[in-house]
Amino acid sequence: MSISSFNPPRRTLMGPGPSDISPQVLQALSKPTIGHLDPLFVNMMDEVKSLLQYAFQTKNEITMAVSAPGSAGMETCFVNLVEPGDKVIVCINGVFGARMKENVERVGGVAITVDGEWGHAVSPSQLEDTLKQHTDVKFVAFVHAETSTGALSDAQTLCAIAKQYGCLTIVDAVTSLGGVELRVDDWQIDAIYSGSQKCLSCVPGLSPVSFSPAAVDKIKSRTTKVQSWFLDQTLVMDYWANNSGGKRSYHHTAPVNSLYALHESLLHLYREGLETAWERHADQHQALAQGLADLGIEFIVPEAERLPQLNAVYIPEGVDDTAVRSYLLNEFNLEIGAGLGAFAGKAWRIGLMGYSAKSENVLLCLAALKQALNK
Repeated sequence: MSISSFNPPRRTLMGPGPSDISPQVLQALSKPTIGHLDPLFVNMMDEVKSLLQYAFQTKNEITMAVSAPGSAGMETCFVNLVEPGDKVIVCINGVFGARMKENVERVGGVAITVDGEWGHAVSPSQLEDTLKQHTDVKFVAFVHAETSTGALSDAQTLCAIAKQYGCLTIVDAVTSLGGVELRVDDWQIDAIYSGSQKCLSCVPGLSPVSFSPAAVDKIKSRTTKVQSWFLDQTLVMDYWANNSGGKRSYHHTAPVNSLYALHESLLHLYREGLETAWERHADQHQALAQGLADLGIEFIVPEAERLPQLNAVYIPEGVDDTAVRSYLLNEFNLEIGAGLGAFAGKAWRIGLMGYSAKSENVLLCLAALKQALNK
C-alpha cells in the first residue's frame, strides 16, 4: 500500500459551507494540544461561552458549543426539549425544516407542519392560523435562514406569535449566526443552534447552542430520560458551567484544537462587531446580486426575503449544472453549491459567509461564471 500525506489545494469556498477560514484561525487550530480538563483550557472554554453569548446576543447561562456539527446541535435541542407525545409545530420551507420534523418524530413527538413554498420565508399568518387550530402545542420550530433555498424568515415575528400562544421556540440559526441580525434574548428565542463552518468561518464539527431559562426549566422537569446520552444537557450543563475554581465536571473529551479555532473565529467577530459583520454581508450580497443580474442570472427568492450570505439562483436555460461547477473548480479553484431537494439540478447556491464575504471573492465568482457561461 502506497499512501502519501494528503495535501489539499487552496480553494475559494463560495458554496453553502464550509466557508473560507482565515490564516489566524487555521494557526489557532495548530497550537499545542493540552488536556480538556487543564485549568488553562477550562478558562478558554469560559471565554468561548462569553463570545458565543455575544454572537447570539443572549445572557443565557446555558450557552455552549456541542462537540459535533450543526446537525447534532439540532438534535440536541429536540432530544432535550421534546418528550413522547408533545406536539410541535414545524415550519417547513426547505430541506432543513423537513429535518426538524424528522427529529420531532424520532423522539416520539407529534409534528404538525406549516408547509410553505420553497424559496420564500415562513408565513407568520400561516403559523398563527395553525396555532389557533392546535391549542395544545408546546413548541414552534423553524429555520431562520434556510440554506437549501436562500430564504430568510422573520424570526422576531414568528417567535412573538409563538409566545402569544404559550409555546417555546426552537430555531435553526446554522447559516444566520454572524451573518444577519439575530437577537436571542430580545426575540424571545428559547432554544437555538448553529454551526461553526458557516458565517463564523471556523472548522466544521462544532455546533453553538443556547437555551433560555424557560427551556432549561423544561429540560429539568422532564418525566422521561433524554433519548441520547451524549447530547443530554442535564449531563453536559455542568461540563460547560462557569467554575471559578478551575474545575470542570467530566463528560467527554472535548475537541481541544477545534475549540481553539472557534475561540479565534469568535474573537474575530467580536473585534469586527456584530452590526459591522451584518452590514458587510449585506454589502457583498448587493455587489454579487448586481453582477449576477448583468449576467442574466435570476434569484429564486424575492428581494425582501433573500439571505445575503446564501444566494440561491436559477441555472440559466440550456446550461449544464455539473459542467459549470466542475469548470469553476478545475479552472479557478472556486467552489459554488448545487441545488438541494426540489431545486436539485435547477439552482446554484453561492455562499458569502464569514471570511468568504469579501470583494475579491465576489469579483472572482462573477468573472469565473461569465467565462464558464461563455464557454
